[in-house]
Amino acid sequence: MDQIKTTPAARAPRARGLKWMLLSAALAVSATVALSAWAHPMYGGPMGGGFGGPFGGPGMMAGRGVDHMLDGLGATDAQRSQIKQIMQAAAADLRAQRQNGQALREKAAQVFAAPNVDAAAAESVRQQMLAQHDQASKRMLQAMLDASKVLTPEQRAKLGERMKQRADVMRERQQRMEREQPAR
Repeated sequence: MDQIKTTPAARAPRARGLKWMLLSAALAVSATVALSAWAHPMYGGPMGGGFGGPFGGPGMMAGRGVDHMLDGLGATDAQRSQIKQIMQAAAADLRAQRQNGQALREKAAQVFAAPNVDAAAAESVRQQMLAQHDQASKRMLQAMLDASKVLTPEQRAKLGERMKQRADVMRERQQRMEREQPAR
Protein backbone atom coordinates (compact mmCIF):
# COMPACT_ATOMS: atom_id res chain seq x y z
CA MET A 1 0.00 0.00 0.00
CA ASP A 2 2.96 2.22 -0.27
CA GLN A 3 2.26 4.72 -2.93
CA ILE A 4 4.92 6.70 -4.54
CA LYS A 5 4.00 10.30 -4.75
CA THR A 6 5.47 12.32 -7.51
CA THR A 7 6.06 15.96 -7.08
CA PRO A 8 5.66 18.49 -9.88
CA ALA A 9 9.45 18.74 -9.99
CA ALA A 10 9.71 14.97 -10.54
CA ARG A 11 7.10 15.07 -13.32
CA ALA A 12 8.83 17.92 -15.18
CA PRO A 13 11.54 15.81 -16.89
CA ARG A 14 8.91 13.35 -18.18
CA ALA A 15 6.70 16.15 -19.49
CA ARG A 16 9.69 17.82 -21.09
CA GLY A 17 10.64 14.49 -22.71
CA LEU A 18 7.11 14.04 -24.06
CA LYS A 19 7.10 17.57 -25.48
CA TRP A 20 10.44 16.94 -27.20
CA MET A 21 9.19 13.64 -28.58
CA LEU A 22 6.04 15.26 -29.99
CA LEU A 23 8.03 18.17 -31.38
CA SER A 24 10.49 15.74 -32.99
CA ALA A 25 7.66 13.73 -34.52
CA ALA A 26 6.03 16.88 -35.94
CA LEU A 27 9.39 17.99 -37.31
CA ALA A 28 9.97 14.58 -38.90
CA VAL A 29 6.57 14.64 -40.59
CA SER A 30 7.13 18.23 -41.77
CA ALA A 31 10.54 17.29 -43.14
CA THR A 32 8.99 14.37 -44.99
CA VAL A 33 6.41 16.64 -46.61
CA ALA A 34 9.09 19.20 -47.47
CA LEU A 35 11.35 16.54 -48.97
CA SER A 36 8.45 15.15 -50.97
CA ALA A 37 7.76 18.59 -52.40
CA TRP A 38 11.47 19.18 -53.05
CA ALA A 39 11.87 15.80 -54.76
CA HIS A 40 8.75 16.33 -56.84
CA PRO A 41 9.85 15.51 -60.38
CA MET A 42 7.62 17.92 -62.25
CA TYR A 43 10.40 20.19 -63.49
CA GLY A 44 13.49 18.05 -63.54
CA GLY A 45 14.80 14.56 -63.75
CA PRO A 46 17.22 12.31 -65.50
CA MET A 47 15.22 12.29 -68.73
CA GLY A 48 15.54 16.03 -69.06
CA GLY A 49 12.45 17.46 -67.49
CA GLY A 50 10.39 15.12 -65.32
CA PHE A 51 6.88 15.06 -66.78
CA GLY A 52 8.21 16.91 -69.77
CA GLY A 53 10.76 14.25 -70.69
CA PRO A 54 12.87 15.77 -73.41
CA PHE A 55 10.58 18.81 -73.58
CA GLY A 56 11.45 20.16 -70.13
CA GLY A 57 8.91 21.48 -67.66
CA PRO A 58 5.85 23.57 -68.51
CA GLY A 59 7.92 26.72 -68.95
CA MET A 60 10.07 25.14 -71.65
CA MET A 61 7.43 23.09 -73.45
CA ALA A 62 6.18 25.89 -75.62
CA GLY A 63 9.32 27.79 -76.42
CA ARG A 64 12.99 27.13 -76.97
CA GLY A 65 12.76 23.74 -75.21
CA VAL A 66 10.69 22.30 -78.06
CA ASP A 67 12.95 23.84 -80.70
CA HIS A 68 16.02 22.47 -78.94
CA MET A 69 14.43 19.03 -78.66
CA LEU A 70 13.59 19.03 -82.38
CA ASP A 71 17.00 20.31 -83.51
CA GLY A 72 18.93 17.52 -85.18
CA LEU A 73 15.84 15.41 -85.82
CA GLY A 74 15.16 16.84 -89.25
CA ALA A 75 11.71 18.03 -88.16
CA THR A 76 9.76 19.96 -90.77
CA ASP A 77 8.18 23.35 -90.10
CA ALA A 78 4.76 21.63 -90.04
CA GLN A 79 5.96 19.12 -87.42
CA ARG A 80 7.48 21.89 -85.31
CA SER A 81 4.25 23.88 -85.46
CA GLN A 82 2.08 20.88 -84.50
CA ILE A 83 4.32 19.88 -81.61
CA LYS A 84 4.51 23.46 -80.33
CA GLN A 85 0.69 23.65 -80.31
CA ILE A 86 0.50 20.35 -78.38
CA MET A 87 3.06 21.53 -75.85
CA GLN A 88 1.50 24.99 -75.45
CA ALA A 89 -1.85 23.40 -74.59
CA ALA A 90 -0.20 21.05 -72.10
CA ALA A 91 1.77 23.93 -70.55
CA ALA A 92 -1.44 25.92 -70.02
CA ASP A 93 -3.10 22.93 -68.34
CA LEU A 94 -0.08 22.28 -66.14
CA ARG A 95 0.14 25.95 -65.10
CA ALA A 96 -3.35 25.65 -63.60
CA GLN A 97 -2.39 22.40 -61.90
CA ARG A 98 0.78 24.01 -60.48
CA GLN A 99 -1.37 26.70 -58.84
CA ASN A 100 -3.53 23.97 -57.32
CA GLY A 101 -0.37 22.25 -56.08
CA GLN A 102 0.75 25.47 -54.39
CA ALA A 103 -2.58 25.66 -52.59
CA LEU A 104 -2.10 22.08 -51.38
CA ARG A 105 1.40 22.84 -50.08
CA GLU A 106 0.00 25.83 -48.19
CA LYS A 107 -2.73 23.60 -46.77
CA ALA A 108 -0.10 21.07 -45.64
CA ALA A 109 1.86 23.85 -43.94
CA GLN A 110 -1.28 24.91 -42.07
CA VAL A 111 -1.94 21.34 -40.94
CA PHE A 112 1.55 20.98 -39.51
CA ALA A 113 1.62 24.47 -37.99
CA ALA A 114 -1.53 23.80 -35.94
CA PRO A 115 -1.14 23.37 -32.18
CA ASN A 116 -2.38 19.79 -32.57
CA VAL A 117 -1.47 18.06 -35.82
CA ASP A 118 -4.48 16.21 -37.22
CA ALA A 119 -3.19 12.96 -38.75
CA ALA A 120 -6.36 12.50 -40.79
CA ALA A 121 -6.06 16.00 -42.25
CA ALA A 122 -2.38 15.40 -43.07
CA GLU A 123 -3.25 12.13 -44.81
CA SER A 124 -6.03 13.85 -46.72
CA VAL A 125 -3.63 16.51 -48.00
CA ARG A 126 -1.09 13.83 -48.93
CA GLN A 127 -3.70 11.96 -50.95
CA GLN A 128 -4.79 15.17 -52.67
CA MET A 129 -1.14 15.88 -53.56
CA LEU A 130 -0.77 12.38 -55.01
CA ALA A 131 -3.94 12.82 -57.05
CA GLN A 132 -2.73 16.19 -58.36
CA HIS A 133 0.67 14.70 -59.25
CA ASP A 134 -1.04 11.81 -61.04
CA GLN A 135 -3.26 14.21 -63.00
CA ALA A 136 -0.23 16.26 -64.10
CA SER A 137 1.67 13.12 -65.04
CA LYS A 138 -1.24 11.87 -67.15
CA ARG A 139 -1.52 15.24 -68.91
CA MET A 140 2.16 15.32 -69.76
CA LEU A 141 2.09 11.72 -70.95
CA GLN A 142 -0.82 12.57 -73.24
CA ALA A 143 1.11 15.53 -74.67
CA MET A 144 4.13 13.31 -75.29
CA LEU A 145 1.98 10.65 -76.95
CA ASP A 146 0.35 13.30 -79.15
CA ALA A 147 3.76 14.71 -80.10
CA SER A 148 5.10 11.23 -80.85
CA LYS A 149 2.36 10.78 -83.45
CA VAL A 150 3.70 13.81 -85.31
CA LEU A 151 7.26 12.42 -85.52
CA THR A 152 8.39 9.63 -87.82
CA PRO A 153 9.74 6.37 -86.36
CA GLU A 154 13.26 7.45 -87.34
CA GLN A 155 12.85 10.81 -85.59
CA ARG A 156 11.54 9.07 -82.47
CA ALA A 157 14.54 6.71 -82.52
CA LYS A 158 16.93 9.69 -82.72
CA LEU A 159 15.05 11.40 -79.92
CA GLY A 160 15.22 8.25 -77.80
CA GLU A 161 18.98 8.08 -78.27
CA ARG A 162 19.36 11.74 -77.29
CA MET A 163 17.21 11.14 -74.19
CA LYS A 164 19.44 8.21 -73.23
CA GLN A 165 22.57 10.32 -73.70
CA ARG A 166 21.08 13.12 -71.61
CA ALA A 167 20.12 10.65 -68.87
CA ASP A 168 23.71 9.33 -68.84
CA VAL A 169 25.12 12.85 -68.53
CA MET A 170 22.68 13.71 -65.74
CA ARG A 171 23.47 10.46 -63.90
CA GLU A 172 27.22 11.16 -64.14
CA ARG A 173 26.67 14.72 -62.90
CA GLN A 174 24.62 13.45 -59.95
CA GLN A 175 27.27 10.88 -59.05
CA ARG A 176 30.01 13.51 -59.27
CA MET A 177 28.03 15.85 -57.02
CA GLU A 178 27.51 13.07 -54.48
CA ARG A 179 31.24 12.26 -54.47
CA GLU A 180 32.20 15.92 -54.08
CA GLN A 181 29.69 16.64 -51.35
CA PRO A 182 31.43 17.14 -48.00
CA ALA A 183 30.65 14.56 -45.32
CA ARG A 184 28.29 15.80 -42.68
